[in-house]
Formats: sequence, C-alpha cells, structure tokens
Amino acid sequence: MKKVLVVCGNGLGSSMIVEMNVKAILQDMGKEADVSHTDLTTAKSESADLFLGSEDIVGSLDDGSRNVAQLKNLMDKNELREALETQL
Repeated sequence: MKKVLVVCGNGLGSSMIVEMNVKAILQDMGKEADVSHTDLTTAKSESADLFLGSEDIVGSLDDGSRNVAQLKNLMDKNELREALETQL
C-alpha cells in the first residue's frame, strides 16, 4: 500500500486538515493509501511514496530521491486532487 505523508511546520493543525482531505479525495478516486501527517523535522527521517505540503515547507525535502508535491494552497482541494492523480 502506498504511503502519503502530509508535512507542515509543526505537524498539527493544517497538516491534519489536509490529511482528512487527502483521505476523502483518495476514497472518491477509488484508491487506497496509508495517509498520515507530521512536522518537517520528523519528515526528514521518514519514508513515504509521496510527501505533500506547502512549497515553503516541503521544498526542503526535495533532494531528488523523494517524491514531493509542493502545493501553492494547502486548502485547495482541486490542487490537492491534481497532485494525487499525477503523483500516485
């Protein structure tokens, strides 16, 4: 099963909301994935099939070996859906 990690600065509010949105979108798409959220520091030592977050946060995770989706607006469900469709 694919693993999606939603990353934000502190791993609390915004990433939890995005995690719920990701789960709803994946269900709507008929796809399954293990979705969780965390802070940037923890994410650096985690492995996942897709790291999701705002450009200013997850950009530092993009080292060429990770699949990173940098979002302009975390709350834009259309942008989130597009990232999931193209990255998973």
